[in-house]
Amino acid sequence: MLQTLHFELLDHWNRSLESAFRAWMHLAETTADIIDEATGKHVQDLTGRMMTGIHAHPFLPVKASRHSQRIALVTGGLGGIGTEICRKLARGGDRVIATHIAAEAEYARKWQRERREEKLDIDVIECNVTDFDACARMAADVEKIYGGVDVLVNCAGITRDAMLRKMGEEEWHAVLDTNLDSVFNVTKNVLEGMVGRHYGRIINISSVNALKGQFGQTNYSAAKAGMYGFTRALARELAEHGITVNTVSPGYVATRMVLAVPDDIRQQIVAKIPVGRLAEPAEIAHAVAFLAAEDSGYITGTDLSVNGGLFMS
Repeated sequence: MLQTLHFELLDHWNRSLESAFRAWMHLAETTADIIDEATGKHVQDLTGRMMTGIHAHPFLPVKASRHSQRIALVTGGLGGIGTEICRKLARGGDRVIATHIAAEAEYARKWQRERREEKLDIDVIECNVTDFDACARMAADVEKIYGGVDVLVNCAGITRDAMLRKMGEEEWHAVLDTNLDSVFNVTKNVLEGMVGRHYGRIINISSVNALKGQFGQTNYSAAKAGMYGFTRALARELAEHGITVNTVSPGYVATRMVLAVPDDIRQQIVAKIPVGRLAEPAEIAHAVAFLAAEDSGYITGTDLSVNGGLFMS
């Protein structure tokens, strides 16, 4: 009889706790709906962290929720792949900001007008991603104007191809600075905001040549391969904060740079690709959008290769 009474008391206690929790959640959600948008972000973040504490179980998923529009920052957003990534994220409902360097200021305004003609309101912001202090200023401006970065796509990159025997120190550092150091510079400066909001998606654009190597690209292959180590280590650091970190590794893509390659050489490249064609920039953007999606919160520390079967790891 005492044992039966004991179980009845426990059951009553559990049901009381559950009822109280539901009431608290309803109050939090109602409050978030009626206060201003900026404050709502903090209420939702608090709700997510409180849920984690109440469940007190490390394996129960807690899905971040934001009433407001996500802010997506795309470095190198004016390039062939970057443009498609901006389009894809904007069409998916994100508020997108593309970075550009000072020398591209006039082109950036033209690029922005073209996007608006497509009914896409994408912002542009100047930033030298090889300069840590410039990235800090840019991140502070974005935080002030938009409220912080939720989705970061590190897409900025250049090539300075040469055989290592003929490669100068300047060509080596130019590629490492733009393709790898920039990933640290930008990510470091937007990270605290993501941690504070307990939400984030970081996607680093690597390359098939980081996986298989490429003649005349020791600098480029090294920089893009460095992204893998950076991504996997950071993914471990940020998993508990609701932030995912992944890479996308494109193969040969039909950008203006690749299409400018002499036709006979381009055909030799295509002949080695099992699907028999170059990738469309939109196909790379699709992979990025997949990893950036709300529902991709369980995918972290991984690489999504989009190379038509050119290299299968």
